[in-house]
Amino acid sequence: MFNEKAEAAIPAEVRMISGCEDKQTSADVSNVSSFKLPDPAGRAGGACTSALLNVLYADKHAPDEALSFKDVLLKMRTILRDKNFTQIPQLSSSRELDVDTKFDITPDGFSGTKRAVLIGINYVGQDGELSGCHNDVLNMKEYLMDVHNFEEENMTVLLDDGVHEDPTKDNILNAYRKLVLESEPGDCVYCHYSGHGAKVRDDNNDEADGYDETLVPLDYGNSGMIRDDDLLKTLVIPMKKGVFVTSIMDCCHSGTVLDLPYTFKADGEQDSMAHNDNFNFDTMMSILSYLNQGNYMGAVSAAVSSGGCCMIS
Repeated sequence: MFNEKAEAAIPAEVRMISGCEDKQTSADVSNVSSFKLPDPAGRAGGACTSALLNVLYADKHAPDEALSFKDVLLKMRTILRDKNFTQIPQLSSSRELDVDTKFDITPDGFSGTKRAVLIGINYVGQDGELSGCHNDVLNMKEYLMDVHNFEEENMTVLLDDGVHEDPTKDNILNAYRKLVLESEPGDCVYCHYSGHGAKVRDDNNDEADGYDETLVPLDYGNSGMIRDDDLLKTLVIPMKKGVFVTSIMDCCHSGTVLDLPYTFKADGEQDSMAHNDNFNFDTMMSILSYLNQGNYMGAVSAAVSSGGCCMIS
């Protein structure tokens, strides 16, 4: 029954690796050379992204042997622990997943288009400025193109570097909406976020701990944060059935930022993916019902086509 509810509430197959649990903070690494990473944009990177790429792309080479999801997360945890980071990587999913399944961003039988949205925010000139998030995105972009044959024309990159489009709240949500609009069954989607994450008081009583997990856009001071509820409405639930989505969230308090019903923590104690008995399917179904009313996707399409920011509430 739980599996059927999950599939009804979230049509697409979504998998997310987060840098830490909700209660933990993620770290910024001062020198990625110790992780054996390609370094196209400097010497800094997020600990989660750096550890992941050390497992998947050390010295710009994919590993010779196939790795399972469990292998990848446990290797990440070992790397982080050896570097004196306490954060515990976590895998969450919209479907029950055998964590001994081969890790891959492109699933077997893939037949469609590969698309990506890559977001890195260093908060240049602001309090809490980071140094590694641009590097995370450029390293991951190189990995996706080199190993998984993503094409640059199908990749949206948001960086506060004065060159790319700024990762403002509207631009981030608009990029996700455009991704949902364009993705079709059989497509493979990758989403990456490196930046600040936070927790704020839940404003609709759908969180067991009383807090919403958030992403912190560049203009958060004026526009506010992107709540997990926003990500559900904009990215997770509207994505079409048959689309395969992988997301990496390298930020603090990111364990459940996509609110997916199954989790695996690389803490050395959990051997398999577990479902959340307290998962709020009512919230998911109410969002899905809203999205199915009227011509929501038509409104999104018109807004995206106009080149402006989507203002769909």
